Order: sequence, then C-alpha cells, then structure tokens
Amino acid sequence: MELNGNAAADSKRSFKLMIVDDSNIMRRRIERSQQMDDLEVVGAACNGLEAIELFQKTDPDIVTMDLTMPQMDGIECIERLVELKPSIRILVISALSDKATAVDAMEKGANGFLNKPFTDRQLNEAIAELIRER
Repeated sequence: MELNGNAAADSKRSFKLMIVDDSNIMRRRIERSQQMDDLEVVGAACNGLEAIELFQKTDPDIVTMDLTMPQMDGIECIERLVELKPSIRILVISALSDKATAVDAMEKGANGFLNKPFTDRQLNEAIAELIRER
C-alpha cells in the first residue's frame, strides 16, 4: 500500500491568528515576525469594535491583543471575545506592564501577557505556548 506523501501535511492542524493593535506599525511587525508554518494571519483590527466584527467573520483560534486602544479597549474586547468563543486563546501584547492590568486581562480571559518592546523570538515562543496549551 502506497502512502500519499501529503497525508501528514493534510492532517496537520492549522491555526488562525487575528492581530488587534491600534498601531499599524505594531500590527505589521507582529504579522511579519510570526514564523510558524501552521499559523495563518486571518485579519488585523485597529480597535476593539473592529476586532469583534472581524472575529465573527474570521473565527480565529488565537488573538494578539493590545490593551490601550480607541473606541473599545483590550480588556473589554477580551471579555467580549471570550463570550463569543470560550476556547479562544488570547495573548496580550502591551506596554502597560503594571501587574494589576495583567491580572485584570487574565481574569477576563487572556491566556498570556507579553510586554512591549519584545523580540521576534519572544513573540513566537509566546504564541507557540498558547498553541501547546490548547
């Protein structure tokens, strides 16, 4: 019996990533630094309201989330996304490094926290950790 050479690739799980940050530079940086073959960027939003709309269209598995944004901040957006899809994995990426903010984000449903500035390696390790924990 001959095995199809693509069988392993076909059975490999692919994850969808949505990026949420009010900085266009940061959104592009996160997208460019993502180095995993099994992770596809399905969208990028510049605020919480846009993120919820995009989330409903793209159904991502993982979200990177800034906290300080116009119209709807990251904390409220995390809460809303978790209500829509309890299994969502959220990595907060923020310059706000105070412990209370990180704890608040985690209590609302975030699964990890990465401080800005960060290296590509730190970002990829944090996303890989969320995938492993699924």
